[in-house]
Amino acid sequence: MPEINTDNLDEKQVQLLAEMCILIDENDQKTGADSKKNCHLNSNIDKGLLHRAFSVFIFNSEEKLLLQQRSDAKITFPGCYTNTCCSHPLHTASELEEKDVLGVRRAAQRRLKAELGIPMDQVTPDEMTFLTRIHYKAQSDGVWGEHEIDYILFMQKDVEVDPDPNEIQSHCYVTKEELKEMLEKAKRQELKITPWFSLIADTFLFKWWDNLHNLKQFMDHERIHRM
Repeated sequence: MPEINTDNLDEKQVQLLAEMCILIDENDQKTGADSKKNCHLNSNIDKGLLHRAFSVFIFNSEEKLLLQQRSDAKITFPGCYTNTCCSHPLHTASELEEKDVLGVRRAAQRRLKAELGIPMDQVTPDEMTFLTRIHYKAQSDGVWGEHEIDYILFMQKDVEVDPDPNEIQSHCYVTKEELKEMLEKAKRQELKITPWFSLIADTFLFKWWDNLHNLKQFMDHERIHRM
């Protein structure tokens, strides 16, 4: 594999490339571990390398969805708007825990604090509703991309937000109508949206959003939706 030059990338984001992600097969069975860097290189993704991830959607008491715009320092999909938080559980004992999807929930709690500055006691694992999993693949540029099985976590709560500018350049709460407008703008290339958020918004999001107080009917923990 050719050596990837990271000299022109953000120093803090490059350090995060050493984190160890959880490798899985297409049925979400653990197969090992590899660095975040190796998991996000298109040259490895093209050979089938797949890792576990999550996407969190936090709604406030007015049922508005918290969005973030990824910072320009991000290595994949910089400057793109996306759902509240998207990241990976790490290959550590606490985040490998599969009972009640506890490892993924703990990872979500960790990253909500790291990216958005949300106090960990405001986003406890038991407050997150695990809905389902999606499997998708997307290139960010010629070098970097994503290939993940993504756990969808929903939560409705008013939280304190204090974002890390190295992770997030802006954030906002949106209504369904405002998000639909953003999706239309993205189709006209007036703004950028991450591919996973776009896929979820085009398929399941608005149905789930209409039923925030009755999500049980949409919980599907057996199936992995291939997108």
